[in-house]
Amino acid sequence: MRRRLLVLVVSAVAASVTALIVGFNLLLASSLDSNARDLLRSHATTEVSAVAAGSGHTRISATPDAGVWVIARGRVVERPRESTAVDKAALGLARGPGGFRDVPSADIRLYSLPVATHGRRTGSVVVSLSLAPYEETRELALIGSLVLGGLVLVLVALAARWLLTSSLRPVTRMTRQAAAWSERDLDHRFALGEPRDELTELAATLDELLDRLAASLRREQRFSAELSHELRTPLARVIAETELALRRDRDPEEYRATLELIKRNAEQLTRTVDALVAAARFEAGSRRGTADAYEVAEDAAAACWGLAEERGLAVAVEQPARPVRVGVERDLAERILQPVLENACRYAASTVSVDIDRTGAAVRYAISDDGPGVGEDERDRIFEPGVRGAAANGDGSGLGLALARRLAETVAGEIEADAGAQGGRFLVRLPAG
Repeated sequence: MRRRLLVLVVSAVAASVTALIVGFNLLLASSLDSNARDLLRSHATTEVSAVAAGSGHTRISATPDAGVWVIARGRVVERPRESTAVDKAALGLARGPGGFRDVPSADIRLYSLPVATHGRRTGSVVVSLSLAPYEETRELALIGSLVLGGLVLVLVALAARWLLTSSLRPVTRMTRQAAAWSERDLDHRFALGEPRDELTELAATLDELLDRLAASLRREQRFSAELSHELRTPLARVIAETELALRRDRDPEEYRATLELIKRNAEQLTRTVDALVAAARFEAGSRRGTADAYEVAEDAAAACWGLAEERGLAVAVEQPARPVRVGVERDLAERILQPVLENACRYAASTVSVDIDRTGAAVRYAISDDGPGVGEDERDRIFEPGVRGAAANGDGSGLGLALARRLAETVAGEIEADAGAQGGRFLVRLPAG
């Protein structure tokens, strides 16, 4: 960018200097030409006055004036010692009405002025002027202006390069520091305060970028920890049950129970992976679909059917009076609701209910059970990975709610526990479709 800016500045200055040089030399040439014409007119007027004052309108000098021709009644009364070409041009000009004529071969300009007596033309006076000094002045001015323009262009290029380098050096340094911090130490910040100019605005922007990057990294680290815990438990169960089943021969019923346990843990792994894939698609900015809120809840309840049947629970999903849609892909919305429903099924005594309503721009799922409920001191702790409530039984790993909240936050939703409710009650809010 520095090179492009330098080229742009030098080009603009070069164009401006060129225009100034051309304009100056044109004005100078016009001024010199005007001065030469004025000088010839003045000289001719003086000579005409001298001729008209002489006897018989003639003038004969012992030494002819340089550059003056006097013609009276068709006869050359006086002529200077000039070249044939100049003399011929002067005589030809004298016969005409008067005016200017240049003789390029001799670099001379001629001017003819008629002589009149009593209103009748009786002769002419022709004066000459060498244009060499004027040409020399023009050439010197052109050379001087070119040299001056070149010096100005060089000085401007050097000054622009120094200014651009000095101005952009902090930007380069800040960019490199931000790149280094983003790789090794996300806690560093420029901390230059409120933006006052372009550099402080850049520093504030980079600080915000580093803040977002650090927050994203912390989320990913937390999510990786949640994922590792979530996958470790079912995998450990599968391995343990497999090793236990292989230690000795068992009857078919025992093998069947082992395979059913392995199947449930494999299904848990599948649900976790599916949820992660859906969340990754959502975060990547792919097309965000919509789904019927009631059907999402039905699917989540169906996924918990085995646990509910095992514990003899009744799971009821109340259908809303009017159709409600969530602005989240159906599979992802189901993966968010399912861990909360499974948690309710683990702690419920006999019933679990799901109510659906729309509040503003969100769809709210109220998942209630008739279990011991959530204490005020643990309403936030139970969403931390590996943490279980005081009423926990032997089931679960304390990771389902953490994963559900993580997925809900991914789609700009939220999950919270209602500690003041009778029994257990969780509120899941998702964007409306």
